[in-house]
Amino acid sequence: MVSDTAGATSVVEPRAPQRWPGARSRPPRLDRPPRRTWRQALARDWRLYSFLVLPLVFFAVFRYLPILGNVVAFRRFRPGSSIFGDEWVGLYYVRMFIQDPAFWSAFWNTVVLGGLTLVVVFPLPVVLALMLNELRSRRFKRAVQTISYLPHFMSVVIVAGMVFQLTAAKGTVNQVVTSLGGTAVAFFQDPDWFRPIYLTSEVWQTVGWGTILYLAALTTIDEQLYEAARIDGANRWRQTWHITLPGIRPTMIVLLILNIGSFMAVGFEKVLLLQNPVIYSTADVISTYLYRVGIVSNSVSYATAIGLFEALIGLTLILSANAISKRTVGASLW
Repeated sequence: MVSDTAGATSVVEPRAPQRWPGARSRPPRLDRPPRRTWRQALARDWRLYSFLVLPLVFFAVFRYLPILGNVVAFRRFRPGSSIFGDEWVGLYYVRMFIQDPAFWSAFWNTVVLGGLTLVVVFPLPVVLALMLNELRSRRFKRAVQTISYLPHFMSVVIVAGMVFQLTAAKGTVNQVVTSLGGTAVAFFQDPDWFRPIYLTSEVWQTVGWGTILYLAALTTIDEQLYEAARIDGANRWRQTWHITLPGIRPTMIVLLILNIGSFMAVGFEKVLLLQNPVIYSTADVISTYLYRVGIVSNSVSYATAIGLFEALIGLTLILSANAISKRTVGASLW
């Protein structure tokens, strides 16, 4: 307190502390709960962690331990001897399959068939999911979903048998062709027909089941976005292009990366059931070639070298696709 000349007193307020330009005020410190160690978390929630025991054992026995068997690609394996081979041969089997024309024929067949499957089969579940999303009748929508899901639950043997019956010399397809004045086609004696038949059966068997994840992703899109778009005058096509597709884009990217990673692993069972020696020029893929070389001919080391080469290609593809997607789109697996 100070007095002025008139005898009155005035109160002097304390000055605020001076701050330098650009200085930031520190937020009040909050008391954080102490962090628990993994031992404390395990001791507290051991019942939940016990559910991981069986999956971890499964992956250890059937996924990680077999990786040790890749050493056979560099050792000579003889039946009845050590499972890791008898003697070290280095890159002998690698040079062998690199110089094998039959391997390269199967390799390029795998690339072509995997590329066609990726280009043709992958987008169709997205299209079907968008079409089902536009249906207003729930009863009709459920009927379409049920009909499209059913082929997924059929055995590959049944699917292959149905394909043989439809494309036989006196099958349904040839009966339609001859009734229209055409000539019956020997589908499984012409190598050019294998890829269209395989892709058609793959579309019929997998497209309906592939819509499940996309339909689930569509339910997460906010309905207010559609209402705002309708107010702005956007039609159904523009709503689909600017709202629906961006909404399911993360799901599409993840599934695309997974499909690219399994690019070389073309369906072994279906190809093996549909192929025959007459159409090996287009129907023989790496997996069936490995079956004939490793199981039928008992060349385990040679087949292991080829399988290791295929696995390295798949690993490179999935890592590259994940890195490109993370840099360009922002969505990735990890």
